[in-house]
Amino acid sequence: MSYFLPDKVYQILKWAGLIALPALGTFYSTLAGVWGLPFGTEVLRTCAALGVLFGVLLGVSQATARETKSKDMD
Repeated sequence: MSYFLPDKVYQILKWAGLIALPALGTFYSTLAGVWGLPFGTEVLRTCAALGVLFGVLLGVSQATARETKSKDMD
């Protein structure tokens, strides 16, 4: 398959969008509530928005993937 995004970028975005950003946003938002840190809601919403953006980029990459011809089939 030939993807819109290189495999390394795809894997990084997948990890960031599914694991890192939600965890970071939740962590900071929780600490902001406990310790009175600034912008807890804003950081959480920004992480959520970035997660959605990464998800869309991954979806576009998957939807526009093209089959590549194998050299064995030629």
